[in-house]
Amino acid sequence: MKRAPSAIALLTAVWMTAAQSYAQTAIKLPKNKFTPQQDVQIGKEAADEVRKQYPVIADAHIQQYLTRLGDRLVAAAPADLKQPVYEYSFTPVNLKEINAFALPGGPMFVHRGMFEAAAGEAEVVGVMAHELSHVLLRHGTANATKASNPWLQIGQVAGQVGGAMMGGQLGGLIAQGSEFGLGTIMLRYSRDFEKQADLLGAQIMAKAGYDPRSLAHMFETIEKEAGGGGNPQWLSDHPNPGNRSQYINQEAAALTIASAADSSEFQPMKAAFASLPPAKSMGDLAKAKSPSGGGSGLSTGGGGLTTGTPGQPVPPPSSQYLPLKGGGVFQASVPANWKTLASKSAIRSVPENGYGEINGQTVFSHGVEFGVTQAASRDLVEATNALLNGIAQNNPQMKLAGDQKLLKISQRSAIGTPLVNASPLGGQERIALYTTFLTNGNLFYYLTVAPENDAQNLQAAFQHIGQSITLTDAR
Repeated sequence: MKRAPSAIALLTAVWMTAAQSYAQTAIKLPKNKFTPQQDVQIGKEAADEVRKQYPVIADAHIQQYLTRLGDRLVAAAPADLKQPVYEYSFTPVNLKEINAFALPGGPMFVHRGMFEAAAGEAEVVGVMAHELSHVLLRHGTANATKASNPWLQIGQVAGQVGGAMMGGQLGGLIAQGSEFGLGTIMLRYSRDFEKQADLLGAQIMAKAGYDPRSLAHMFETIEKEAGGGGNPQWLSDHPNPGNRSQYINQEAAALTIASAADSSEFQPMKAAFASLPPAKSMGDLAKAKSPSGGGSGLSTGGGGLTTGTPGQPVPPPSSQYLPLKGGGVFQASVPANWKTLASKSAIRSVPENGYGEINGQTVFSHGVEFGVTQAASRDLVEATNALLNGIAQNNPQMKLAGDQKLLKISQRSAIGTPLVNASPLGGQERIALYTTFLTNGNLFYYLTVAPENDAQNLQAAFQHIGQSITLTDAR
C-alpha cells in the first residue's frame, strides 16, 4: 500500500515550487511622464510612417503566422504590465537586415532577415519577446522622459520613434520632418533598458513554452553578423549590456518552461519567405527616399502646411516684430507678416509664398527655422560638423560657402556656418546655420534660407531675428 506523503514533504514541495516561481528577476518600471494613452498615440503615428516607407509583406499566411506568435507572447506577458489601451500588431517586412522593432503602445515590425537567420522558431520568438518587453516596460517614452528635453512634446515624438528605428538616411527623413530636426532619442535604448528587456523577454518566452536560451543564441548570431561587417541596425539601437548570453542563460535556469509550443509551422514559413521577391536593404530604401538632384536641400515630405505658392513674389518683411516662443527652449522676435509653422521637429517662421508645394514636393525657400538635435560630441565644432555631415547625406548639392565663424547666441558660444544649395525656384539659395549647446547637452540651432536674388532683401530681418534669440532652458 502506497503511503501518503507527510505534511512536511508536502510543505517542502510547495515551498520549492514557490521558490522556483519567484526565482525570476524582478523588473522595475522606469520613470515615465507619459501616459499609456500617449504611448498608443505615439506608436500609431510612427507605425503609419513606417508602413508608408517599409516594404510590408502582404502574404496572408505569413501575416497570420506572425500574429499568432505575437498573440502567444502577449498572452504570456505579466498581467500588470499589459495596459488595456495597448493596440498590438505584428507586421512582417521584406528587408534583408537581421532586425525587429516595436513601437510604444504595441506595433511591432519583424524583418524577413530575422527569419532567414534564425535556426528555429524560438529564436525569432525570443527577439519578439525582447521587443514586446520594451513596449510593456514603456522604454520608448521612458527614454523621452529621461532626456528631459523641454522641446520634446507629444506631437513631436512620433517622428522621433519612426526615425530612430529606421536609422540612417531614411530614418533621418522620417524622424526630422525636415533635413534639420530634433535628434532621435526614443528607441536608442540604454544598456540597463536592454538588460531589462532581455530578462523580461526570457520570462515571457518560458511562460509561452519556449526555451529562453534560444534568445541568447540569436543574439550571438546578430553579433557574428556585425563582426563580419554586416553591422545590423539592431546593435546600434540595442547595445549589448555585456555578458548577455551568460545572464540570459542564468535566468533561463531559474525559470520553469511551460509545455513546449508547437513550432511545426516554422519551416513552411521559411519556405514562404524564400518564395517572395528579393528582400530590399535599408540602403535601398534610403536611396529611394533621398531628394533627387536639383531639389532644395530644405524640401520636406509635406505635412499639409503652406504659406502660399512658392515661386510667387515674396513680400518684404514687416518692420514690426512679434514674439515667438519655442517651448521651454527659446524666445525670439519675427516679422509680424510672417507665419509660424510648427512641425513634428522644428518651428519655422516664413513669409507669404516661402513654404508650400511645387510639383508635389513641399519646399522651404524663404525664412528661418529653429530646432534641437542630439549632439554627437561635447565639442561644439565637432557636434556642428557631425550635424552638417548628416545634412550632406541627404543634400548632395549643399556646400560650404565660406569659413565657419565663432559668435554668441544668447551669450553662449556659438558657431555660424554659411552654406549654398540648389534652390527649388532655380539658381542657388543661401543658407546660414547657427549652433550652440543647451544646458542638457543637446544642440540648439537656427538657420536662415533665401534664394540668392532675395537674400539681400531679407538680410536685415535675419539679423534682427538672430539678435533677438534668448535661450530659456534652465541653467
